[in-house]
Amino acid sequence: MLNRSRSISASEYREWLLFILLVGPNLLLFGVFTFWPLIYNAYLSFVQWDMISPVKVWVGPSNYRAMFADPSFKQVLFNTFYFTGVSVLLTTVLGLGAALLLNQPLRGRNGVRAVLFAPTVLSGAAIGIVWIYIFDPRYGLLDAMLGWFGANSPAWLTNPRWAMPAVIIVYVWKNIGYSVVIFLAGLQGIPRELYEAARVDGASAWQRFRYVTLPGLSPVMFFLVLTGFLSSFQAFDIIKTMTDGGPVDATNTLIYYLYEQGFIGFNAGRAGVAAVLLFGMMLAFTMVQMRYTERRVTYA
Repeated sequence: MLNRSRSISASEYREWLLFILLVGPNLLLFGVFTFWPLIYNAYLSFVQWDMISPVKVWVGPSNYRAMFADPSFKQVLFNTFYFTGVSVLLTTVLGLGAALLLNQPLRGRNGVRAVLFAPTVLSGAAIGIVWIYIFDPRYGLLDAMLGWFGANSPAWLTNPRWAMPAVIIVYVWKNIGYSVVIFLAGLQGIPRELYEAARVDGASAWQRFRYVTLPGLSPVMFFLVLTGFLSSFQAFDIIKTMTDGGPVDATNTLIYYLYEQGFIGFNAGRAGVAAVLLFGMMLAFTMVQMRYTERRVTYA
């Protein structure tokens, strides 16, 4: 019995040793690069620090009070929800429409798929610079195209009314290819027998889309909307290169506000507050979506 006890202990010891060797490095990296920055950032939101001085002064919730008392911060929050909501909606709806079209046996559809997906792999900063010239109201490509219809191009990037729509157009153009590819994979995973049975029952094209395609795509749509929200909340490179958060804070979202406070204003406390709020918003949106939206997802 003693020998049996020693054998079990040795076995458990080897299992723990194997677990530590295989999982330990990953857990260590996860803790150092994920959990520790979260904890340290939460600490920074309660101090006053210029990111240069070695002294950090504990100020409690003063940074939170100062930020919410700042009138421009309300504009930042509005811009964040505006940009995120519209860009996720357009990317999902247009991506689904393009995927339905490209799922048909059309000539040249592979080439169109490649063209749609190409912006996804390009740098957001490079795309932003190119679109600055396209939006230019004096000699930009968009101005020439609107001229064909007798319309004039607005000052897209210098007019507060048009700056955010311009940024959203570029963001959607860059990311729609990814949605199309995922939707196409979802469409090709729906069994053909369901469509044939629906046709036999006399279902119209709309009814086949409503009762076969949409339920079949619900897991894909749930995934795209969830990741789309998380990605849009963190969109930075296109905003930085195209507008720098302007004009008059018209495109200043929470992630850009964080950068502005931390790396331009050297105010680590306010940058920490912005990071905490951004993390809280992303966590809240994810939990709400997981709690309520996942119920409508149909898994085959």
